Amino acid sequence: MHKLDRYDLKILQILAEDGRITKSSLAEAINLSVTPTWERVRKLEMAGLISGYQAQIDWGAVFKRQQVLVEITLARHTAQDMRRFEQRMTVAPQVAFCYATGGGVDYLAMIQAPDVDHYQRFIDQLLLEDLGIERYFTYIVTKTIKTAATLPVELTQEN
Repeated sequence: MHKLDRYDLKILQILAEDGRITKSSLAEAINLSVTPTWERVRKLEMAGLISGYQAQIDWGAVFKRQQVLVEITLARHTAQDMRRFEQRMTVAPQVAFCYATGGGVDYLAMIQAPDVDHYQRFIDQLLLEDLGIERYFTYIVTKTIKTAATLPVELTQEN
């Protein structure tokens, strides 16, 4: 893909904020005509920079659930141990996200469960599966302060 210009970056920013924007509204927002704007969107999709469009659902309003952040450290750091753990996280429906991290812990995960008891049963199951978890620290989410699907405008500006 060619170097992203200000139009491409603006398209990405706008679509991150409103994936349902009409073609004509998007074109107007970036100050191009509809056809060139739509061609740019298709190129961004084909390049894999836009991987999909989705609604942000407030699952807490739909279902009662408990969010739990977990720091996880593995006993060994072999490629096989890490791959086995990461594959398990990928297929677990309770795992909203899981990041490999540098520093004091190996992974940070968000677990969503109906309640703390369900969360603990999930963790107990992971421990029984012998995934190499040495220790874990649990943080119960009491309130969501901010979630963002977009980057700050400063990060989308060309240098």
